[in-house]
Amino acid sequence: MTRLFEPMTLRGLTIPNRVWLAPMCQYSAVDGVPDDWHLVHLGARAAGGFGLVLTEATAVAPEGRISPQDTGLWNEEQTTAWRRVVDFVHARGARIGVQLQHAGRKASVYRPWSPDQGSVPVPDGGWVTSGPSASAHPGLAAPVALSREDVAAIPGLFAGAARRAHAAGFDVVELHAAHGYLLHQFLSPLANERTDEYGGSLENRARLLVETAEAVRAVWPEDLPLFVRVSATDWQEGGLTVDEVAAVAKSLVAYGVDLVDVSSGGVAPASIPLGPGYQVPLARRVRQEAGLPVSAVGLITSPQQAEQVLVEGSADAVMIAREALRDPHWPLRAARELGVAVGTSHAPADGPSWQPQYERAAWR
Repeated sequence: MTRLFEPMTLRGLTIPNRVWLAPMCQYSAVDGVPDDWHLVHLGARAAGGFGLVLTEATAVAPEGRISPQDTGLWNEEQTTAWRRVVDFVHARGARIGVQLQHAGRKASVYRPWSPDQGSVPVPDGGWVTSGPSASAHPGLAAPVALSREDVAAIPGLFAGAARRAHAAGFDVVELHAAHGYLLHQFLSPLANERTDEYGGSLENRARLLVETAEAVRAVWPEDLPLFVRVSATDWQEGGLTVDEVAAVAKSLVAYGVDLVDVSSGGVAPASIPLGPGYQVPLARRVRQEAGLPVSAVGLITSPQQAEQVLVEGSADAVMIAREALRDPHWPLRAARELGVAVGTSHAPADGPSWQPQYERAAWR
């Protein structure tokens, strides 16, 4: 058995392997409600052998959506719609997590394939955004700075969404504190200009994330894991550093966080040295310093590369993103290339299994 196809247990949840589908926005919902597109997108990857599939960034409030077409978990209609997706994924033998987020000053933007780009005007279905400060993300409309009362309400929005996630049957909640969205905006000195208890020092800038993790852990079942996605560096002078993020990750252990999903960038334009596995060293550093499991993501494309990330101790799981869009059955292919037996209904195996409807495509 390879490391990639070893089960992983976090609290009371056992995930059948360490090949996980990264959260990727689909920009295809109406009023925050997931539909057939989301069922097919996530269901196909569950059928393809991913041990854990994570939803796209799912807003905790209407104004927290990145685009008007983002999914949400702020009402019962959305909860019911998610239950259909969750049940289908579970029936394929996979686990499913929801990434909860608030986009802050990066909210209310056109989806990528729209002929228009930038902030959606209020008359066209957009809304006034908010953030830790009144400074705008480059190219977007200026936000309104959140008052202390507004900031104090944020953890409750995440906790409410976590309650609905449990009602929908999700196995994992992940807090999105990366890619320049609200929790990351508070963490980064590039976006946070506050002078109160939520600005200035690293401890103050991390306060909202800590309070949010604490609020979610209080309502999320004790036997189910809580993840946090972080941007380990802003890739810019004066921004977050990997050592700062590792220190924040270490502090989250006391608030019931079980795994840190390590990404990078997004709070401001930056020159990022893209290349195969370019974020893996960041994951390794956070893992070493924080003392809790991490996942790695970012141009991980081949089975051998993914296996090496785990063997060398850089991460405990790998998130597959764009490669999973190209190949929904990436884990089944990876198992074959790594010499792991792939199961069928007639020949069960310890590794991932073909769905009965697709067994005729199994490699011989």
